[in-house]
Amino acid sequence: MPESPSPDSSGPPESRQPVPPAAAGVRHILRKVVPYVPALIPLGLTLAIVFTLLYESHLQNFGWAFFGFNFADYGIMIFVVGSFLTSVPALLLAMLIGLGISIASTTYLPRFVSAWLDPFVDLLAGIPSIIYGIWGYFVVAPYFGVNVWPWSVMHLGWIPGFGRAQFSPAPSGDGLALAIIILTLMILPITTLLMRDALRSVPRDLWESGLALGATRWEVTRRVAIPYAKRGVWGAAFLGFGRAIGETVAVAMVIDQAQKLPLNVYDGTSTMASLIIETIDSAFILTPQGVLYLRFLTELALILLAITLAVNIAGRWIIRRTFTEVAGI
Repeated sequence: MPESPSPDSSGPPESRQPVPPAAAGVRHILRKVVPYVPALIPLGLTLAIVFTLLYESHLQNFGWAFFGFNFADYGIMIFVVGSFLTSVPALLLAMLIGLGISIASTTYLPRFVSAWLDPFVDLLAGIPSIIYGIWGYFVVAPYFGVNVWPWSVMHLGWIPGFGRAQFSPAPSGDGLALAIIILTLMILPITTLLMRDALRSVPRDLWESGLALGATRWEVTRRVAIPYAKRGVWGAAFLGFGRAIGETVAVAMVIDQAQKLPLNVYDGTSTMASLIIETIDSAFILTPQGVLYLRFLTELALILLAITLAVNIAGRWIIRRTFTEVAGI
């Protein structure tokens, strides 16, 4: 015997209210649009930053002097060169040290030892840049100025850039070399993390096959693991460079902030980011010179942003091409 419908039943299908076409259309649009909103946030933030800098700069025409070395005529090349002089050596040192740490952690150290030491790399990545700057300014700089730099002048003076170029290193220890060292320590954690994870992603079969053929662990690392993980190595290099060239506070504290090209590694200079943070207050003076200088700093920030974006785009292209070559596509 069929059961009778319950009293709270919604009734036969034909008694339900149909969804209006307008509401159905809105729901369909929301289902299509909403998933794109989170993915478009990074693009929106990038465009907002670019448009803000363009608006604040008013596209001030400084002429060809803008790409010159004379800071009195609003030339930026001193700071562009200073940015590369600090970021490129720091990146090379961080990549070499980070690769050594990654190989030791994934290949040579026992698993319980690497599991105990690896978190310290993660902790270094979370230290604020101001802490590195304070430590470098109050601890490292005086020691290097009194002990390390005189020794390097005496024993490494035959290397170009390490000798006495019109003056001896200042006892304060500030300058280009200290900025490179502090910047190396700052980008070392992020490059190490990426390369370590890339080496750990190498299939175990490749390791065991190489060892079974009689290769040593170093030979397997050099000929198998590193080529397999080169996508992660390239990614670490470009991401580290992006952080290095834009680092501000720590570099400004130890670079001796001078608007000139360095005569040697002990001399002071400036980067694009350090100049902005050091002189931004004077740009807000309500005078024609203050307004003009604010536009200069804004256009300098645009140049820094353009360099960073260009490096990231080139890095993504190289990584994608390298990955497709490895995959055989």
